[in-house]
Amino acid sequence: MGTVAVGAVAASPRAAGAAPELDPRPKSRAEQILLALFLGGPLLAVALAVPFAWGWGLSWHDVVIGAVMYVVGGLGITVGYHRHFTHGAFKARRGLRIALALAGSMAIEMSPVDWVAAHRRHHRFSDRDGDPHSPWRFGPGTRSLARGLLHAHVGWLFAPRRTNAQRYCPDLLADRDIRRISDRFGWLVAVSMLLPPLVGGLWAGSWTGALTAFFWASLVRVFLLHHVTFSINSICHVLGATPFATRDHSGNVWWLAVPSFGEAWHNLHHADPTSARHGVLRGQIDLSAGLIAVFERLGWAHDVRWPDSERIAAKRAA
Repeated sequence: MGTVAVGAVAASPRAAGAAPELDPRPKSRAEQILLALFLGGPLLAVALAVPFAWGWGLSWHDVVIGAVMYVVGGLGITVGYHRHFTHGAFKARRGLRIALALAGSMAIEMSPVDWVAAHRRHHRFSDRDGDPHSPWRFGPGTRSLARGLLHAHVGWLFAPRRTNAQRYCPDLLADRDIRRISDRFGWLVAVSMLLPPLVGGLWAGSWTGALTAFFWASLVRVFLLHHVTFSINSICHVLGATPFATRDHSGNVWWLAVPSFGEAWHNLHHADPTSARHGVLRGQIDLSAGLIAVFERLGWAHDVRWPDSERIAAKRAA
């Protein structure tokens, strides 16, 4: 397959001459170890958070730094990696495109190329064989679904082979800016982890300020952002309202909408993947769509795929 229709279901994976679904290069042992550290380290940090903060160790400096890093990384994922790079919900000027790729990298999930490849593959096979992170992988039933939820939430990240980027995002590989950012993802991980203690230490004028900022604005922030994002893969494919017709189990989970910047309105997203707005019904807050609207007004984004009432009505479940 030469190209991938952004946000759409691609042709049959068995087409003659098609590239394999998986990258033939396995993930290295070092990548697997680092992945475990970045998933398990923040989890341990949160487990220690309450006794750590009981008498000292949390200041408003830490809250501000952590909140800024959460918002930058989170919107980098939702607006950049997801709605722009994966689905083409809007077009962006070069400066904004680079900024979104850098911001998304701050979330320490994957490089832009790897993230987009995996997510396009998810949409192609959503909740079917071939989906990299469906909670229905092991079938229905309490035990199977519990196992599937764990797989969809974090287990799939430990698969030894990554999704084939040549097959799923040749457009990003052809973009020199995005390819360079992806190739330097390790350095951006270091920046994401070390910038908070640097700012915290300088702001407080002490090593204690650096240490507490590292704990809250690096470790705890990464944990929270990771698991909010992972919940879209797991919880939003098991629970939630389904006002729109889809071929999968995607649902709207309202209590995840604000921390996920609107991504938890997941049912509409799977019904209309290229839509720039996921929360289209009354009362559905979609902060990512609001930011895209700001970019559009500033002239940084154009050709935004805003949903209209007729399209929304056509996507309604019968």
